[in-house]
Amino acid sequence: MQKSEKKNTSANREFAVIVYCFIGLFLCTMGYFAYFQFAKSEEFINNSYNTRQEKFAETVIRGNIVSADGQILAETKTDEEGNETRVYPYSNLFSHIVGYATEKYGRSGIESWMNFNLLRSNTFFLEKTMDKLTDEKSPGDNVITTLDSSMQTAAYMAMGSYRGAIVVMEPATGKILAMVSKPDFDPNTISENWDWIVADENAESLLVNRASQGLYPPGSTFKIVTALEYLREHPDSYQEYAYHCSGSIQVENSKLSCFSGEVHGDVDLRQSFVKSCNTSFANIGLSLDRARFGKTCRDLLFNQSLPVEKLDTSKSSFVLAEDSSTSEVMESAIGQGKTLVTPLHMLMIVSAAANDGALMRPYVVDSVQSDASGIVKQYQASSYGNLMTKEEARILQEYMRETVESGTASRLKGMSYQAYGKTGSAEFGTNKGDSHAWFVGYAHREDKEDIAVAVIMEQAGIGSTYAVPAAKYIFDTYYQ
Repeated sequence: MQKSEKKNTSANREFAVIVYCFIGLFLCTMGYFAYFQFAKSEEFINNSYNTRQEKFAETVIRGNIVSADGQILAETKTDEEGNETRVYPYSNLFSHIVGYATEKYGRSGIESWMNFNLLRSNTFFLEKTMDKLTDEKSPGDNVITTLDSSMQTAAYMAMGSYRGAIVVMEPATGKILAMVSKPDFDPNTISENWDWIVADENAESLLVNRASQGLYPPGSTFKIVTALEYLREHPDSYQEYAYHCSGSIQVENSKLSCFSGEVHGDVDLRQSFVKSCNTSFANIGLSLDRARFGKTCRDLLFNQSLPVEKLDTSKSSFVLAEDSSTSEVMESAIGQGKTLVTPLHMLMIVSAAANDGALMRPYVVDSVQSDASGIVKQYQASSYGNLMTKEEARILQEYMRETVESGTASRLKGMSYQAYGKTGSAEFGTNKGDSHAWFVGYAHREDKEDIAVAVIMEQAGIGSTYAVPAAKYIFDTYYQ
């Protein structure tokens, strides 16, 4: 009898284990199903390889893309025969950030990232039912962006005929107000002009969004990073730094000069920054701990993907090893050599400095809305974390303010707002003197949100001569 009871007890335990295993597997399956349904389904459906999206287009008219100030940036128009045409009222103005949507050549920009949302209809269910009964298409949801049409126009005008990019963002929220890349294209005629646009002989790279994908030597704008590293290595003695600039510096067989051969004389760290003294920063670079310098660059998101919602971005690069030559160290310290950065990345760095060290994740989609139910999905500002301490940020703010008051960005002095910034003239190619014009900075006034700007004008020349006036035009437009 005892043996029988033991066998029954053992059998019951085995049965219970099997039952609990099945229950556990069932709960895991249901949990994954719920996770996929609510967290991942949109990502998979919105994948360009998922043909299910094309099925949506059979029953839904693609929704509108709208600016933050209510302007229609993309819409679908239907003629009497039912033929649909995607129309971009602003033509080239928003070409890279809004993108294009074609049957034959696919999609780009917001048209691509938000494809699922634009082809999903949350209109009133009775209306959708009637549409099905009458074989009519339902209106798709609209995507409301953070873009401001007046700021986008100002940035576009400020670029003029130069190649390059301008990005405008609120440091406190991460909202992208404008993003311009030139040369551009007309999304209304993208299909007709496709073969020419992608032809090998066309070296313009029209479809590349230079704001988030273009990689450039940062030139003197990188002195923000080098100065930050010096502050970290000398937190209690950085104010004691002193250097005499004679216009050039030579160490071993490596020689480097200040831009246009300028002689700055005796400078401390702040004046080195304000006057953008190459030789002083080369001297600083030689004194830095290379491993710690590399870590600071990683802290500032070099050599990694940027924490940006939706946007297609390139990785900026900073390369400096223990065995790097003296020349490489000096060039790296002033933003030349192998260092490459996107305009968006430089904007994020200066925005963190403006925001007391905290970086807000840049984003360009504010919400998804339907005519019937209002907001379907709301996107919120989110913090990435601190790129620098508040004290470090305050020192950089002071340096950038003084650069406007008495340095290379003095064209921004005396405005109705207080501007802060750093200019750059980034040399490229083999012809000495050829340079891209840079400006990164921000502006503050008590009655409005701060805005930060990054400007890169390819082959324009000196940053203070070309990029600073472009930034001024944008700041003036915003604060008017």
